[in-house]
Amino acid sequence: MAKLISKTYGEALFELAVEEQKLEVLFEEAKVVRDILRENTDFGKLLNHPKIPREDKIKVAEEVFKGRVSGELTGFLVLIIEKDRSKELDAILSYFIDRVKEEKHIGVAFVTTAIELDKATKLKVKQRLLETTKYKEMEMHYMVDASIIGGMVIRIGDRVIDSSITTKLNELKKQLLKIQLG
Repeated sequence: MAKLISKTYGEALFELAVEEQKLEVLFEEAKVVRDILRENTDFGKLLNHPKIPREDKIKVAEEVFKGRVSGELTGFLVLIIEKDRSKELDAILSYFIDRVKEEKHIGVAFVTTAIELDKATKLKVKQRLLETTKYKEMEMHYMVDASIIGGMVIRIGDRVIDSSITTKLNELKKQLLKIQLG
């Protein structure tokens, strides 16, 4: 249900941005608003508090965002509060941001390695991903996880490329267990 709500409202914001020719502006503003909401959890609690009247929540949101973000985004935030969808605001903005990235052919890659990669290797990984995907730009997120022993795990959307030593050892173990002795 929450996924449907975030998609419905996120897609509506995307269509508004395209229609108003403000895709880039709303994209940047949505990232800022999402970051603000994530950093200020008390603001989210206020928007979701059942005993605070909806009108007061709208008034607070307008005071916080009016003049700092476009009228379109402020109006959208008010609409979300009016429809009592504040709990889904992070997911809605995330859907919109991801949708714009897809439209602009910006991929988001999560790369996990056993050790920290140097700048040259990170650049090579990024270049290789740009060459082998449909994306024109790549937003890279690097993580270190010693438990993979070596190699790397790359996740782009729902695609995973796992060349970690741990995975290869597990596959080898499965193959060895299948061999019948006798």
